[in-house]
Amino acid sequence: MGKRLPKCSNVNGTALIRTDPLLKPYTTQLRERFAHYRHFKTEIEKTGGVLGEISQGHRYFGFNPGQHEGKTGVWYREWAPGAEALALIGDFNDWSRDANPMSVDDWGVWHIFLPNNEYADRFTHGSRVKVHVVSNLGGLDRIPAYIQRVVQESNVDFTGQYWAPQHPYQWQHRAPDFDIDAEGLRIYEAHIGMAQETEKVGTFAEFTQNILPRIADLGYNALQLMAVMEHPYYASFGYHVSNFFAVSSRFGTPEALKALIDTAHSMGLLVIMDLVHSHAVKNLNEGLNRFDGTGHQYFHAGAKGNHVEWDSRCFDYRKYEVQRFLLSNIRYWLETYRFDGFRFDGITSMLYSDHGIGREFTGYTEYFDTDVERDAIAYLMLANEVAHAVNPTAISIAEDMSGMPGLARPIAEGGLGFDYRLAMGIPDYWIRLLKEKRDEAWHIGEIYGMLRNRRAGEKHIAYVESHDQSIVGDKTLAMQLMDAELYTHMSISTTSHLISRGIALHKLIRLLTFSLGGEGYLNFMGNEFGHPEWVDFPRAENNNSYWYARRQWSLVEDDTLRYKNLNAFDRAMQHLDATYRLLADENIQLLFIHEAAKQIVYARGGLVFAFNLHPSASVTDWRIPVPDSADYRLILNTDDMAYGGHGAVEGVHYPWQDVAIEGQSQSIQLYVPARSAQVLAAKTNV
Repeated sequence: MGKRLPKCSNVNGTALIRTDPLLKPYTTQLRERFAHYRHFKTEIEKTGGVLGEISQGHRYFGFNPGQHEGKTGVWYREWAPGAEALALIGDFNDWSRDANPMSVDDWGVWHIFLPNNEYADRFTHGSRVKVHVVSNLGGLDRIPAYIQRVVQESNVDFTGQYWAPQHPYQWQHRAPDFDIDAEGLRIYEAHIGMAQETEKVGTFAEFTQNILPRIADLGYNALQLMAVMEHPYYASFGYHVSNFFAVSSRFGTPEALKALIDTAHSMGLLVIMDLVHSHAVKNLNEGLNRFDGTGHQYFHAGAKGNHVEWDSRCFDYRKYEVQRFLLSNIRYWLETYRFDGFRFDGITSMLYSDHGIGREFTGYTEYFDTDVERDAIAYLMLANEVAHAVNPTAISIAEDMSGMPGLARPIAEGGLGFDYRLAMGIPDYWIRLLKEKRDEAWHIGEIYGMLRNRRAGEKHIAYVESHDQSIVGDKTLAMQLMDAELYTHMSISTTSHLISRGIALHKLIRLLTFSLGGEGYLNFMGNEFGHPEWVDFPRAENNNSYWYARRQWSLVEDDTLRYKNLNAFDRAMQHLDATYRLLADENIQLLFIHEAAKQIVYARGGLVFAFNLHPSASVTDWRIPVPDSADYRLILNTDDMAYGGHGAVEGVHYPWQDVAIEGQSQSIQLYVPARSAQVLAAKTNV
């Protein structure tokens, strides 16, 4: 891992102005939000700092081995300050609500100790457990907040499990090295349950055996896993979390997840987790909602505690025990499962009291007005501090559509401390462009400007489509381009103008985004080969069908279909960065652009990218400027037959000529067919 950005000596939160002078009118607000973070930090430092009590809640609450009065056993502790009584229940005591009452201390922490000499033979690994909570709601059986495994007993009933295997998982491989300043992050986003072709819920073990090799072969260096945290409703895509410390049991055991991560590490893949700290499920039976009977234990009271559009609860980030719960959750996933970082979901919802709903965010004032949630900002700063303190090489990615300044800048500058932010405007732009204009009418300068339009000094993850663009009701890029002919004309023995156009643009759009859009790249599983189906989980509205909750890998394995060509192109594109590390190069040089001819040439990472986006006119003997006085070699051609092109380009060597053009003192000539692009490397760089 390379060095992160150096800490700045200016510690009042205004150093961000150095990288963005437009922030100067908001100097006071920057100071105030940094002071708010420092207020939380000062309280945390009283209990050992970010690696102290605040991030070790899972080692105190929930079930943990310990001693009491000279006896060894298991402690169970639960924070429930508004409750009247708690009792531990489970199969170990025949679910008796009277057998094991709990005691409470002055801070609202309930506790009970189960000595081994009395319980070792019946409170064992795998024991089913709940806690009976008596409050103003009456008596309810709840799942412990810090539980580390939850199993589904029926369609409507989930139960906690005491998880303490006699033989813990033995790790075999260390995480691969990754230099954040010298390497591009190439992320393969995946969902375990829908990763198999059969119509069922896939498992960790199946993913390890069947999918990990595909990802490694394609050349990605990071796997991003969705829906890891336990969630009662499968169709929520994993974003309505009920049990924050529990691995979703529908995919397998904690040990199976560890084996997946261990295997991924052995293949050179980092594993990033989708972390949902922006909200929680409202369910009483499975989740945290009104755990102690009140509406304001973990969440805000009243309307502020309810996310109307998501039908979920919103955390109160200013509370110490909420901070401890969530910051401990970060440490738990990093240490227990050896995740290499997080993609923080729903940041925009956290940052603003109106959750950013219906806002365009057209001016800086919106980032600093009274709707900004300073508690949430301070929490995110602490979250990044904890993650990087636990693992200095941990990667954090923010999903924010508002464009909050400083999101991916160091905390010492007044930033929020993320390593990357998702370039969420890019997929929206491509969708809008495809819906509104045929490619004949595309403005090349506008496309280039959009892909380059990102906050200076903040690393971005570019993408054409994630799972968001694949959900039912929307269309994948392949479906936008080729529509129903994906089902009828993808055979190599058929000809179709729509398919030919679609395959060409699919490659061009992805290559443009990959090479211009950020310092990292993300793809949702299956989209690399143009998966024809959207994603729709089994639910009552589709008769609980798994037809759209799967990936049809057989399409890409069929040599008679063109899906294999798109897959091969994606592999070549990923390996392009693996070899030349172009994503890490923030210096992109525009060399040539011609609107009428639909041509653009630019350089990045020592490579030259030449695009001819004209729908029909190929360009012969095209003289383009190049930055180096050297012969060039063709290293990637979108028109190659292996990638579903026409194979019209025969030569691969382009000698440089001492002919000045477009401000460069040297140039080369090449042939680029219509709707194709070529990537060239100086022979000194090959």
